Amino acid sequence: MVSQNSILITGGAGFLGSHLTRQLLVDARYQGLQIVVLDDLSGGFVENVPDSPAVQFVTGSVTDHELVDDLFRKYSFRFVFHLAAYAAEGLSHFIRRFNYSNNLLGSVNLINAAVRHDVRHFVFTSSIAVYGSGQVPMLESTQPQPEDPYGISKFAVELDLRAAHEQFGLNFTVFRPHNVYGEYQNIGDKYRNVVGIFMNRIMLKQPLPIFGDGMQQRAFSYVGDIVPPMIAAPFVPAANCEVFNVGATIPVTVLDLARAVCREFQVDPEIQFLPARNEVKIAWADHAKCAKIFGHKPATALEEGLHRMARWARSVGARSSSHFNNIEITEGLPAGWSQPQA
Repeated sequence: MVSQNSILITGGAGFLGSHLTRQLLVDARYQGLQIVVLDDLSGGFVENVPDSPAVQFVTGSVTDHELVDDLFRKYSFRFVFHLAAYAAEGLSHFIRRFNYSNNLLGSVNLINAAVRHDVRHFVFTSSIAVYGSGQVPMLESTQPQPEDPYGISKFAVELDLRAAHEQFGLNFTVFRPHNVYGEYQNIGDKYRNVVGIFMNRIMLKQPLPIFGDGMQQRAFSYVGDIVPPMIAAPFVPAANCEVFNVGATIPVTVLDLARAVCREFQVDPEIQFLPARNEVKIAWADHAKCAKIFGHKPATALEEGLHRMARWARSVGARSSSHFNNIEITEGLPAGWSQPQA
């Protein structure tokens, strides 16, 4: 029997998706709706998916258009929350085909199905990677100038959503989070999520790797501050077809972050400085628009967010750092990212 009261969450076994799923389960606006989580488990874990009769887990990828079409036919989703992506921004230079297949073409599969099945609202997680460098504070009105394939793919999906709205009336909201950290993050992934990398290395009693001098600036965003506006978006008329920066506002250097993580684990900093890689040096965003539309709520202080994540990380323990096995370009690959020799 086809349900008319369903929600699709792509990437729901991953970090941000698992938090969003948990919040949807307790949000009064979504009570009575079946939640379908689609995840290929390339970066997520089955145990991240809440054990609830209201949640159906499906193993698969958004790049599988036949699977996507089958799910939309079966469930006739009312809302789509699209979080699935391979979000290794720096690595995206070296995995261009993989990046565009997963992050752009996979999104197009969902947009096509959403149009055909009259989805009421499509919520997409983009990234401040769309802005590029030299544009701080990053504003939604700033002309995007992405400098890496990851940012390019995210901005392309934003443009495609707007085109789908203008052509077919698909309603959407885009969020551009940045440097998100917290519980359920894949701390064993050595290519992304520096907070998780630092915590995992400390538990393994290994030095903390920093590219360059560590003076890169980022505003690290606790995951609990990101989810509420995303959940509210389909019910806020002023959020329809709009783009919002979402996250923390106070930038810190990567070196200061390393010291803060070490304080939380009560260890002396042991830093491994690696050759600088090609990346945006300073990246932080303005969130006035999000506060105006969704209401201002104080951001979780970095020390408190790190404390919460560290408590969870200790409970699950260190995880093995997997190698990405399909590097397409090896020229200029940063130190520590090379594949092991056979």
